[in-house]
Amino acid sequence: MKLGILAGYGGKVLNIDIQRIKMAESLGYDSLWTAEAYGSDAVTPAAWILAQTDKIKVGTAIMQMPARSPACSAMTAMTLNQLSNGRFMVGLGASGPQVVEGWHGVAYGRPVTRVKEYVSIMKKIFAREAPVEHEGFHYSLPYNGEDGTGLGKSLKSILQADTSIPIYTASITPNGLVGSAEVADGVFPIWMNPSKPEALRGHIEKGLTKSGRTMLDYDVAPFVTCIMGDDLEACRMPIKGNMALYIGGMGARDKNFYNDYTKALGYEDAAATIQDLYLSGRKDEAMAAVPDELVDACHLVGPAEHIKEQLKAWKAAGLNGDVGSMLIGAGQPEALELIASEML
Repeated sequence: MKLGILAGYGGKVLNIDIQRIKMAESLGYDSLWTAEAYGSDAVTPAAWILAQTDKIKVGTAIMQMPARSPACSAMTAMTLNQLSNGRFMVGLGASGPQVVEGWHGVAYGRPVTRVKEYVSIMKKIFAREAPVEHEGFHYSLPYNGEDGTGLGKSLKSILQADTSIPIYTASITPNGLVGSAEVADGVFPIWMNPSKPEALRGHIEKGLTKSGRTMLDYDVAPFVTCIMGDDLEACRMPIKGNMALYIGGMGARDKNFYNDYTKALGYEDAAATIQDLYLSGRKDEAMAAVPDELVDACHLVGPAEHIKEQLKAWKAAGLNGDVGSMLIGAGQPEALELIASEML
């Protein structure tokens, strides 16, 4: 199994801990992933980190697809991959309608359809086998809308072909997982119980079958938060707050993908309770309602010995082919060292 680290996105002032990143690189971590919301972008920090490292791969988790054309993302990826001697990876996501329509000012559209079209166009550009043409719901190359000039021309990238760049997508819905596995090289589940891979695997295998591939060709790379400390409950609490936000508040009552996913993991009653509390404004109670077992199953918390026990399930999932990479969110160097010593 490969290990990665999550850089996340900054607040008002960017602060990238390059020394921690270099330490992870020296420990054998394979990748680092940047992020974006509606502040700093994901690409600029990725370029900055690539320029100051030697071996670690750097990817985006995620670049918001509606913010960029597929060709723009392909140009960015091919440029950074050349400049870094093959160390850049693409991570894409649909984001959410609040950000897409409120911040970027474009229609949210159909997220699964967008993923399929976007990745298809990018891979055509990477391959450089012919001038790129595409006709879809979201994108047409050349553009053929009524407000166009009609002068668009099919083009091939000036850069040399580069099909080595992997493309990941952020997905947890059944249709999203099928679509990702059909066209992409890997997926980022926001969290995952390594002992219950069936919540993801059936959908992924359906998409892989459509593309003529197997799990050996696809990287399941969940986000895993690690907080190490002697007080187990104190370590759990920040994660509970984050999970309560997603399970309870990321979407309407009848359309919350994270709530549905939590139910698929076997926590139907807890998911309903968390959502009821969160949507009624009782956020502290929603956080407290996140089961300890769910946190412990999907993340790494508590004393070093407890984390070592949790890592056994991740090792087994790696050996079974259910997880290819663990992307670790940890601010503690000692936590990164412990995980590397157990997993690499």
